[in-house]
Amino acid sequence: MRTIRQAGSAELVEKKSRFRCALERVESEEQAREFVARCRREHPGARHHCYAYLVGDDAEVQKSNDDGEPAGTAGMPILRVLRHNELTNTVAVVVRYFGGVLLGSGGLIRAYGSAVSGALEEVGLARREPARLVSVRVDHSTAGRLDNELRSAGREPTGTRYGQSVEFDVPVPEPETDAFERWITETAGGNASVTLGERVFVEVAE
Repeated sequence: MRTIRQAGSAELVEKKSRFRCALERVESEEQAREFVARCRREHPGARHHCYAYLVGDDAEVQKSNDDGEPAGTAGMPILRVLRHNELTNTVAVVVRYFGGVLLGSGGLIRAYGSAVSGALEEVGLARREPARLVSVRVDHSTAGRLDNELRSAGREPTGTRYGQSVEFDVPVPEPETDAFERWITETAGGNASVTLGERVFVEVAE
């Protein structure tokens, strides 16, 4: 699966109608609905605020809405573009400012889909790869050097906890966990303990 690299927007003009697509990364349906509501507040003069979103590790939650456009001409074309790009945890809202010229069903389908495709090109995509959150515990005398080695190796910790020892949380792609554990042992001179934690996802830019 993929997600968008960042939030963003793009606009398309078709026969004097403006179609502005806004994209946002979300982690839940509630966040997706909040983004839709925010777009409505930001564009009160738009005739339609059509949207679609996919949420979940495997995009198991999928919703779309035509918001007054003819059935199947707005929300579903938006959703199809998101599906085609294998996206999840993404919401797309296309606000339409009517230009006075009717586009017909085919024209609407093309316009809404094209608006989303254009916005996706603007923001870029990232692959979501399964990983394990690995906890690495070391003493304070080793922590600074190990932190530098992790960052130099492209393994930047997502969390650090300080107590009697120091713990780094490092997301590691699942096929690489054994090799990572051996690397930690060598790098820390045997002065480290490694614990495999929850399954997460890491993002790789495309």
